[in-house]
Amino acid sequence: MTTIFEGAFERTLDTLLTTYGKEAARGTKLEAWLFDDAASRKAAEQKLASFGVKAALRSAYKPLLHFFLEEVDRAALASVVVRYPQHEGAPQNRFLLEAYPLAALVGDAEIRFEAGSAKAFIYDVTLTFRDGRQENHAVFAPNRIHTDFIGETLLSPTGWIRLDEGCDKHRECHLDTDYERLFAGTMQAISDHAWGDSEPYFEELNIRVTLPITDFRLPVGEEVISLREALHEDFYFSLLEVFQKKSGRPLGDRGLKPGQIVPEIVFGVGKPTVVVKARPLQATDVEGETLPLDTAEAPLAVAQIHAELAAIDGQPFEARSRAGRPVKARYHKGSDAPVMISGGQHPNETTGIVGVLRAAQALAARTGSHFTISPLENPDGYAVHQRLRVDNPLHMHHAARYTALGDDLEYRTGAALNEREIRKEAERLTGAQLHVNLHGYPSHEWTRPLSGYVPRGFAMWTLPKGFFLIMRHHAEWEARAEQLIAEVTERLAAVPGLLAYNDAQIALYETHAGETGFRIINGFPCMISVDDRHTAPLTLITEYPDETIYGDAFIAGHEAQKETVLAAYDAFQRIMAVARPPSFGRSVPLRTLAQRHIV
Repeated sequence: MTTIFEGAFERTLDTLLTTYGKEAARGTKLEAWLFDDAASRKAAEQKLASFGVKAALRSAYKPLLHFFLEEVDRAALASVVVRYPQHEGAPQNRFLLEAYPLAALVGDAEIRFEAGSAKAFIYDVTLTFRDGRQENHAVFAPNRIHTDFIGETLLSPTGWIRLDEGCDKHRECHLDTDYERLFAGTMQAISDHAWGDSEPYFEELNIRVTLPITDFRLPVGEEVISLREALHEDFYFSLLEVFQKKSGRPLGDRGLKPGQIVPEIVFGVGKPTVVVKARPLQATDVEGETLPLDTAEAPLAVAQIHAELAAIDGQPFEARSRAGRPVKARYHKGSDAPVMISGGQHPNETTGIVGVLRAAQALAARTGSHFTISPLENPDGYAVHQRLRVDNPLHMHHAARYTALGDDLEYRTGAALNEREIRKEAERLTGAQLHVNLHGYPSHEWTRPLSGYVPRGFAMWTLPKGFFLIMRHHAEWEARAEQLIAEVTERLAAVPGLLAYNDAQIALYETHAGETGFRIINGFPCMISVDDRHTAPLTLITEYPDETIYGDAFIAGHEAQKETVLAAYDAFQRIMAVARPPSFGRSVPLRTLAQRHIV
């Protein structure tokens, strides 16, 4: 185990209290924008007030949202007009995205967003109250233009301070906050470390951070304001980018194998601290209780996943992960047209794992059913997810998304395929022409506030937009792909509550991000495209907003996943019964990552 970096950082709130919390500062008016929670900022304001300092300590993260949460009587509103800023260094809708989910927090008040505030980084807000009063506010959103650790120029939220120490002493400037300094210092140390020249560069790169910042749950869906979660996302994806650049790979290359990157961002009192270590892979799993499969309210323990799989009649087969964990699968042979069914490629997307088991058990009870099932294709990632959930189950934990090699198993090539072997064997056993691959995505907003706010390379995933489907097909299978999607969505429309759930999420998405850009088929957003890189000529991918959901929401999620598998299986049998498929085993050149949409 090697320590790469460690440090403690003076909390910016404490620095402000030391500087201005004294008699000599009496009469000072102070505004500051910080990366800190509301309770801590309010307590510091009260301490400063006891010294005669009038302080307004605001959030540098999502400042417009915090303005409404902390300074506006939302229950008294009749209407709201927000003119959001735009900047050439950011997407046109970036500051509109940062207002999310404001439209769901103003009750019955009418709200309208308009582009193009004339003032840099200022939201111009007009509030009209039920009693006829009207107020105008200029809500500042401090940002800085900077170069990140791969040389890209970004516009990112930042700390800021304004002082009024008398009529001739007005000043304001950038405030280098503890949150920003911790991130920058840690990233620099990791970037400068001598990692060698070959992948993987480490087994586990562990970044353990303690922050005295609490999360705040919003009364909208699964939304949580969490600076700790945001720092996890910034560290994880920024480090992937650093190692992509180091390896000479293109930005966003999912075949990169740096090793397992694990930011652990936990609550801790006192100064923010960080310890970075290169350490061995963790080979043990978190134990858990056995849950009723059909009504499971949380992700399953690995032992239960294996037990539920073993209950399915058929031929077992398996592969091994980098850390030595088994990747278990089952081949249930029958007279139907065979189908491959998989889950857990990205194992922080948890409803698919339960849904695929439920569907396979239902199929196995049928006469003639013919399928393979691999419910947990990435057990090393799942182990990280189970481990990190112990501290905070409401964080997305994208460190669990990829394998212990640090790559997306679907894009792995070379002689040592490890987890990828499970699909190769399923293809060999069945020759299946349909692969149903269950996925999910964040059920609440996903941000990288210190790296341009919008997750680079994943902009379409930053806000939840309901349950949707992706259909990839070989060119000559277009008609069958269209028929499959039509039949699957028709059946999903009958699932109680699913269309209403979709409609609510899509409406909020469109208010804060614009059009989804998807085709709507029987009420479900769908993306259908030609893609020849898969062996199977039809690949159906589900996308349920499931990261961080529990209870009834989790049950609804794996119910939708199960119904999708069954609907796709049945539709495929009808399609194959009436048409002889064209050859699908031809060799085709792979297109570059930049030329294809990747999930």
